[in-house]
Amino acid sequence: MNSAVSQYALGNTDAEHARLMRQAEWLAPHTARLFREAGIGTGHRVVDLGCGVGDVSLIAAQLVGPSGAVIGVERDPRSVERGRARMRDRGLNQVRILQSDVGKVAIDQPFDAAVGRYILMFLADPSAVLRSTARLVRPGGVAAFQEPDWTSFLEEVAAMPLWSAAADLLVTTLQRCGTNTDMGNALPRVFREADLPAPTLRTDRLIGAESWLPDCLCSMRDTMAGLGLSLEPLGELDTLCARLSSEVSAFKKSTPLPSIVSAWSRIARVSPHRSRGAHSAADKHPNRGHREH
Repeated sequence: MNSAVSQYALGNTDAEHARLMRQAEWLAPHTARLFREAGIGTGHRVVDLGCGVGDVSLIAAQLVGPSGAVIGVERDPRSVERGRARMRDRGLNQVRILQSDVGKVAIDQPFDAAVGRYILMFLADPSAVLRSTARLVRPGGVAAFQEPDWTSFLEEVAAMPLWSAAADLLVTTLQRCGTNTDMGNALPRVFREADLPAPTLRTDRLIGAESWLPDCLCSMRDTMAGLGLSLEPLGELDTLCARLSSEVSAFKKSTPLPSIVSAWSRIARVSPHRSRGAHSAADKHPNRGHREH
């Protein structure tokens, strides 16, 4: 299939959906802060790239309220189905989830913001996708994205043998599937190559979530097998979390996690998709939800 997205190493099983929702709980405060700083607010229209089962769309929906709109874009049909069910269960009529490749989004009405979390690293050409998506956003709107910093994570675990072996296996699997594991650090370059202004950046260290690494490895088992990689050097997967925790305690460290890098910038150029007479919520209320930084 001709797709803008590389192979998703973690799969799309029910277990992976559950893992994503657990992960979303401790990422949510950082994403909500990014969106607020970028000026996303009541009445805005937001497009969420690679929305998965809808966790980022949920955050955007809370900010834009019933008078706004959120369009989630996801290519995997099982994820789309799960995401739509979650929105129905919460009565969030302002959220729609479309099944589409993120590189082929075609919507006429302009958006106030394009957002995404942990999506650009999976794209074969993130700059091209970001550039095409930015054309869907009105002048003065924003692009706001978050990606992990795997480099600092690998440096942090280097002194702990079990953590280092598990992290190396995870990152190797991602890279062999075409994932750019340096995307957090590459965000300024990706924004520049997408013809966007230099982004406002922030890096936050994440804490807690001791089961995160074993959870990821569990989701990757089938992918690893297909690549000829093995979990055997790590021992029993059922006890891996406890053993990782013991190693952290022995080294007197906190649980290592990849830091989250946030980037946003305001779109200055006129979008070719904006037709005469089309107005967003922010056009009607130009001072609402837009703070200068």
